[in-house]
Amino acid sequence: MPSFPEVTLAAGSGVTLSPLDLADAPALLRAVSDPELRRWLPLPSPYTLDLAESWCTTVSAGMRETGTGFVLGVRRDGMLVASVDAKRVDRRARTLELSYWTAAAHRGRGVMSTAVRRVADWLLDDLAFERVELRIATGNAASLRTASRAGFRREGVARNAGFTDAGRVDLAVFSRIPGDGDPD
Repeated sequence: MPSFPEVTLAAGSGVTLSPLDLADAPALLRAVSDPELRRWLPLPSPYTLDLAESWCTTVSAGMRETGTGFVLGVRRDGMLVASVDAKRVDRRARTLELSYWTAAAHRGRGVMSTAVRRVADWLLDDLAFERVELRIATGNAASLRTASRAGFRREGVARNAGFTDAGRVDLAVFSRIPGDGDPD
């Protein structure tokens, strides 16, 4: 499978996206220690600095190099405030799924919808993907709003399709395809 390019994407309002590096590990560790974030993401517990360092270096670089996915740190004025990653890459069908998180102090400011829109634009316009998908726990109202603001269209609900630390959850399915315009 071809690798993903190592890229830096400008998203406006001081927001850029770029690969994670070792210096991001402490910010990642602080972010994933937030109970609200952990409510929606099935993360190892305890999440240690060693795990954060591995994710920021070996794991994320390996995903990009093998083409199985990628991880981009979302930076505002140079500081890591969020992350967008790609998984379930199907090069033949030209599809993939994005997921994302935002550090508590940076939620509700439009950073994530700006970042997700920019990554989807890059995938659809520059890398010729045909479908970018999001799957979001139906109870995660903030993430559902982010998807809509990033120009994704809600398609339906995949019942019992996801899991969190609390157990199984239904997932709302959103997508963007080439030609989708701005959100209504």
